[in-house]
Amino acid sequence: MAFMLLVLESGEERRTRPPDVARRAFERMGKFVESVMARGVCKFADSLKSDAEGVRLTTRAGKPMVSDGPFTEAKEIVGGFFYLDVQTREEAMAIARECPASEWATLELRETGPCFY
Repeated sequence: MAFMLLVLESGEERRTRPPDVARRAFERMGKFVESVMARGVCKFADSLKSDAEGVRLTTRAGKPMVSDGPFTEAKEIVGGFFYLDVQTREEAMAIARECPASEWATLELRETGPCFY
């Protein structure tokens, strides 16, 4: 079974995090990534750059629109993600519980499935 583990965090908090706190969090997350990769339960993981560097694309009434970040209307941004390959939902949840980001972010776990069904 495949699951996406999404790290949802406050964009404002991420932008204003003191450098020493950010470095410690980055180090802890690095160790977590190494652990899940070594165990073979994570196929891919990465952090995302600030929403200030992102864009949102939509099409309404046939008209494409692009909005540059930061996205102040968003309460949370996706700060990173993990693609997990496990046997059960419970195993995926156990891995999510180990993730240090749960201390400063919300973790969302969703099973993958057929696209656009």
